[in-house]
Amino acid sequence: MMNVLFICNQNENRSRTAEEVFRSQFNTKSAGLFNANPVDKQQLSWADLIIVMEDSQREELAHRFPKQYMQKRILSINIPDIYSYNQPELIKELKAKVNELVEPFIE
Repeated sequence: MMNVLFICNQNENRSRTAEEVFRSQFNTKSAGLFNANPVDKQQLSWADLIIVMEDSQREELAHRFPKQYMQKRILSINIPDIYSYNQPELIKELKAKVNELVEPFIE
């Protein structure tokens, strides 16, 4: 099963929801970039695929972890930070975007 790491700014709403929504399809973890316990090299190394919610988060990963960034497949799904944790509209948007993007990478 593929290891998928979901990343957003705080790991409170979007990436945390995604981690739970896709737990049955993948091995999932989630992390934030600007919280008390930000994403680290170990989490990036674990992931087969990294999914960020916004392009700016992909850029931040490139800035903080240039070596890992070059070695990883990182997809941006362009979901703005307007949702609350487990909000039905967020879940619907996550499912639509992630399944469409990830399907080509599933063995």
